[in-house]
Amino acid sequence: MRAIGLDLGTKRIGVAVSDSDGRLAMPIEVLVRTGDREGEHRAVAALVAEWEAEVVVVGVPYSLDGSVGPMAKTMIAEADQLATRLSVPVQTHDERLTTATAEKQLREQEMSGEDRRKVVDKVAASVMLQAWLEGRAGGEPT
Repeated sequence: MRAIGLDLGTKRIGVAVSDSDGRLAMPIEVLVRTGDREGEHRAVAALVAEWEAEVVVVGVPYSLDGSVGPMAKTMIAEADQLATRLSVPVQTHDERLTTATAEKQLREQEMSGEDRRKVVDKVAASVMLQAWLEGRAGGEPT
């Protein structure tokens, strides 16, 4: 099952996709927020069609204690909006610390700060999607 993972930020949307077997997540794109939510969601729908995805997974930044803070509420609301626009199911997954993990991976590759900023969102989406894929494979609830 091919899945698309989204790291919804206020300025950018990181996008990752899984292989067709649903085992490995790969970062693919960063969409820049334009303020046109409908246009942004059309861009996501186009990626779903292009990659023939069967599910979209939206990362939700829960608080470290697991509670739902203001940003998590915003992302859940946007995931709900996407679900009404897309022809595939939209699920949410905990994305706590995915950006920090992505930053660490990119620093370990000795990538410059400017280059990291260009890709960190899609790498974070990939980290989140990989965790979702592994949770599915292990039978854990998503």
